[in-house]
Order: sequence, then C-alpha cells, then structure tokens
Amino acid sequence: MKLLSYHENGIYIVWGVDEKQDLRLLHVSSLPFQKEDIKVESMDYGFRFVELQLSGFDRPYERHGNKYIVTAPGYRMKYVSHSESRNENGLQLLFVLRDDLTDVYVDAYVQFYDGLAIVRMWQVIRNEGTETQTVEYISGFNYEGIEKEGLAPRDEKMRVWIPHNSWQRELNWKCYTLPELGMDQIQPERIQRSSGMIRISNTGNWSAKEYLPMAYLENTCVGTGLFWQIEHNGSWHWEIGDQNGHLYLAVSGPNEIYSHWFKNLTSGESFTSVPVAVGVTGAPECEHDGLNQAIDTLTAYRRRIRRENEDNKKLPVIFNDYMNCLWGHSTEEEEYPLIDAAAEAGCEYFCIDAGWYADGDWWDSVGEWKESKKRFPGGVRKVTDYIRSKGMIPGVWLEMEVMGIYCDLAKEFPDEYFFVRHGKRVYDRSRYQLDYRNPKVREYADSVIDRIVKEYGVGYIKMDYNIEPGIGTEIDTESMGQGMLEHERAYLKWLEGVWARYPDLIIENCSSGGLRMDYAMLSRYSIQSTSDQDDYRLYATIAANAPTAVTPEQAAVWAYPMNHEEEVSERALQEETVFNMVNAMLLRIHQSGHLAKLDEMRFGLVKEGIEVYKRIRGDIAASLPFWPLGLSSFTDEWSALGLKCGERRYVAVWRRKGQKDTVDLPIPGLKEKVAVVNCIYPSYAEERFTWNANQGTLTVQLPEENTARLFEIRD
Repeated sequence: MKLLSYHENGIYIVWGVDEKQDLRLLHVSSLPFQKEDIKVESMDYGFRFVELQLSGFDRPYERHGNKYIVTAPGYRMKYVSHSESRNENGLQLLFVLRDDLTDVYVDAYVQFYDGLAIVRMWQVIRNEGTETQTVEYISGFNYEGIEKEGLAPRDEKMRVWIPHNSWQRELNWKCYTLPELGMDQIQPERIQRSSGMIRISNTGNWSAKEYLPMAYLENTCVGTGLFWQIEHNGSWHWEIGDQNGHLYLAVSGPNEIYSHWFKNLTSGESFTSVPVAVGVTGAPECEHDGLNQAIDTLTAYRRRIRRENEDNKKLPVIFNDYMNCLWGHSTEEEEYPLIDAAAEAGCEYFCIDAGWYADGDWWDSVGEWKESKKRFPGGVRKVTDYIRSKGMIPGVWLEMEVMGIYCDLAKEFPDEYFFVRHGKRVYDRSRYQLDYRNPKVREYADSVIDRIVKEYGVGYIKMDYNIEPGIGTEIDTESMGQGMLEHERAYLKWLEGVWARYPDLIIENCSSGGLRMDYAMLSRYSIQSTSDQDDYRLYATIAANAPTAVTPEQAAVWAYPMNHEEEVSERALQEETVFNMVNAMLLRIHQSGHLAKLDEMRFGLVKEGIEVYKRIRGDIAASLPFWPLGLSSFTDEWSALGLKCGERRYVAVWRRKGQKDTVDLPIPGLKEKVAVVNCIYPSYAEERFTWNANQGTLTVQLPEENTARLFEIRD
C-alpha cells in the first residue's frame, strides 16, 4: 500500500492507496502513524476516506442496521488522483475518486489552517454518467480506528464529550464512557461487529435544539483527542460504531434515514456537501487538558472563518428591553425612561424587542413589520431618534423566517412562499415557515430590511426564530430534506446580501436563545444569543460554558437586575445585581432588567459593571477561554470561567447554594510564578482571596451563597 503522509500544524494525517486503487484514511492524530496499530483480518472494506450511498446498489458486506458504513458505491470508489495547493489559509488537498460503474466522481477537499491543528473537509459529487443517480448519504468526515492507539481496553480509555443543548438548558456538556452509551466491548478477543452505535443527530431547522453540532472524543491512555464541528444550520448527523475490529467516526450533514434527505443528480449535475471541521489534541507543549486544547483551536479557527466585522472588535454594550423587563409589551411611553436609564448606565445600543408592530398579542401576527400606532402613537422613528439623541444606536426585533397565522400577508401570499407538506402549509406554534428558495420571499424580506433601516434608522436587528418546521418542504424538490437544505443555504445567501448593502448593520442570531448555535450561522452573524434562561443563577452555567460553542466576543449573555414584588434585603439585592453582571462581563453584555426602576445602589452596580467591561473588552476580543474547575454543570455549587489575554487573565467565579465557602482555582501556565491578583468587580468586595505561587492556584472565599466576583490576574 502506498502511503500519502502529511504533518501539518501538529496534525499527522495518512492516507493509503492499495493495488486496487482503493483510497483509505488510515490515521488522524497528534501522534505519528504506527501501522502496527491497525489490527484487522482484512483490508477489503473499512477505512474508507469517503462513504457514498446512491440508490439502487448492493453492497458485498453487511453494515448491520442503520450504520453509514460499507456504502454503495462508496466501497468501490477508486482513487483517481490527488493534488496540493496553497491558499491564504494554508495547504489544501484535493482527492478525486471515481466509481467506474456509474461514472460518479467525488472531489474531496481537505483545507489546513496555518498554525491550527484543524482541517475543514467537504466533498463535491459530480455525475459524469448518462443516468440520473440519487444520493442518499455523503460523509463529511469518515475515519476508522479512532481507538487504535494505546494498549488499554477501549471501554477504559475512550471518553466522548457530548454538548446537550435545549431551550433554557443550553451548553450542558456531559462526558461518557462508551459502555455508558451502550457500546460495551463484550468480545475483545474477536473481531466484533454489532448493529448498535452511538448516534447523535439533528433533524430540522433548529440546528442545536438537542445537541450542539460538535463533540470531542479523547483517548485517555495516550493523551490524544479528536474534535469535530459540523458547519450547517439544519439537519446533521454523527455516529460512532464498530467495524472491522475497530471503532469508526462518521460525521455528515443531512441523510435519508435520519433527515428525510436525498438528492437526484442528473447527468452533468453536482452537489456540494456540508463542511465539517476536524481537529486533534495532545500537543505536549499545551498548558491545557485535551478538551480545553480543542476549544483553544476552535476559538482561533472560528475567528478565522467568520465574516470580518467591527462588532467583534469593539464589543459594544447592548440594551434590550425584553428579559425581566417589558417582556414584549413595549410602548412608546415605557421606552423613554428605559432609554434614559440605559444611556446613563453606559449602553451603546438600544434594541426594542418583540411587540412593537402588534396592537394586541405579538406572537401570531408577526410578518408584516409595520409599527403599531396603538403602542407607538408618535411612530417608532420618534423613539429611535430619541435613542440616537442619547448617544446610542437603535435596534428592533425581527423574525424574518416566519409569518403568524393572523398576519394579513400570510393570507395574501400563495402556498409556494411557505413550507408545504402533504399539500398543506406547515404550522408550528401559530406560525408558517417562509421558504427562502423563492425569490419573491427574498424580495419581500429585502424590502422589510430596507424599510426598517431607512425609515426607522436602526443599526441593530435582533433576528429571532422561534419555531421548528420539521423535516422540510415538498414544493419543487425531490425530497423534503433537500427542500430544507436549499432553504437554509438560500437564507445564508440572503443574509450575506443584507450585509453587502449595510456593512455596518449588526444582526444578532437568536433562536429562542441558543437553538441555532452553529458556524454556518456564526460565520456570518457577529453576535449570538446564548439563552432565554430567566433565572440568573442558572444562567451562570450557560455563561461559563458559552465559549465552547461561540467565541467570547460573539456570546451574548443577558444581565438583568430583577424587580421584586416581595420584600428582599438590600444585601441580597446587591449580590443579585453583581451576579447578573458577572454572568456577562467576560462575554457580550446584553443588558436588560428595568433599569429605570432600580434603586441608586443597584443602578450604580450596573453602571460600574459596564465601566469595567469597557476597560477589558479589547482583551476579550482576542482572548482564549479556560475553565479552572472544568466545564460547569447546572448542579455545581462553584463554577468559573477564565480568559487568557497575553499577560493578563480574567476569571469569573460563581458560588451558588452549598456548604463550601472556599474554592481553589488552578490557573493554567502560572504554576511557580508570582502573580498579582485583584478583584475588579464589584468595587465594594471585601472577600478574602490568596495566590498560591507554588501550585499556581487562586483561592477564593465567598461566605454567602449566590454570589459572584470578577478577578484580574497579571503575571
């Protein structure tokens, strides 16, 4: 077998081409390749670089159940050629494979990124034959032998980190052994195969409604890891299963079994797959554990692939009138005192959230986006002009992918403007899903944006999305999943057109909070709502874990000092306000709460928090995250998030309920170093904290429950 070996940016990646011209992916790791690690009875199948399933073809080996292995004609795709080139990102490889029977080609791209242990992979399927072929599955990344290094049994050495994600419970990472997920190795002395697998999928338009489209796999025996990120704003899939005596990982976009997706390729037609980014950990010089190494690499990579914009450099403070404030019941009268208070507190943008367009209930009337004269008798422009007069840039809330069932336009627009299944419009929560494949829909959406920007003078749009339309649409498509995929890609192109017209416009990505945290969206949007969680104590976990999914400068976190009907002590109100502010101060501040009704003490703490944030936000924009206590869980008493910014480190510390009033925080890279530590927020803090140079730990004592502090550490 001829080996094609590359060592780029800390990644060892090896392909093999055998005498039959079969192309195998043999190795992806931070460790060099050792051929003796591959232990199989036969190389006739497995280790395929690309798995491709077309309709109507048999396979010579069983795949056992619904696994995406031994695909046809994937098992018989032959190596044609490969080439190397360099671009602004680094080395790019192109492998060309061909199926002789169908004359279907796959152009498989591998893009390296200079200085980063990560590659991005995507494939272009070309039908050069005379007959139409139906694509049911194409792998984005397919690698067998994920457990092959190290002598320990796979049940002991392998761990998989899965980011559970749901409404108000975002970024809930859990670590599992393979047996805990039902993948026990029960016959280690034999080449084992089964019908089971670890399968994580998303079907629909909320890309992160159950899981983030990413994960991390580590081999604790040899200290290496593999991480992946699926860069798609819709249906996706990954699985870990057994094959040929090894475990494999298969990562992809939509497929037929789980996503109701297939694509007919006529002669001469091509299809481009969903891109997948894959990286390795285990660099010996790294000061972090494997998962933190993965997030370091992903943070730098995400900054490299996203749209360049000023928002992620300047990190302006945004006030939004929704959370624990007006709750969608905005009126002109209510807005003025909030605008005054937000300006005095130091906010730089002011966003009018949901309801500004509706005389009554705002939920099921969305879609026309014309101001309610009942709520705003002087017009929205009068309020946005007042916002600008106070030195802030105005914004409004939109939800441009839906129309409420009571919107007059929804009655006028034909069915082909919407998702349709079984001949009927798709409903979810009293809304219809618009279909951005339709040019008339995009024209209407453009007209709304143009009018909002020009008539209302806004510079910020909170773009929300609060439904899940399911598997797709049947209009003008061979499969419902393909209709969904085409809509999602059309929506991204539409967004790019908006920024081409208004390059300074900030558009926030919100999907009932964080239900579309993916880097198809976030390579375009500059800012991401992380949650709709309205309990600030629970929000601490979401805030602490936010940099795993989003760069810190894109992660918007609500800070909402509360108004209480019951009597609450001044001390409790004080600490509640501080806790709220600390939640957001290492990320992006989405200020809310009814600032105009706060007493002088609490308002002063909000203003102080914003002042501190403005001093450090330049560091945040270039920082790398770390977790002194590991990733946070919702049941943890103590949580901590750190940002490394050159010689400075910032650490947010939260204590919720429990018996332990003191915690030791290991700070990476500072063992046996003298460091200067200051509590930079709040200014009244008198808690005890000490620096232990021998151990490189910061010890913090917070005697009271539900308290938080922000520290700065200098080398």
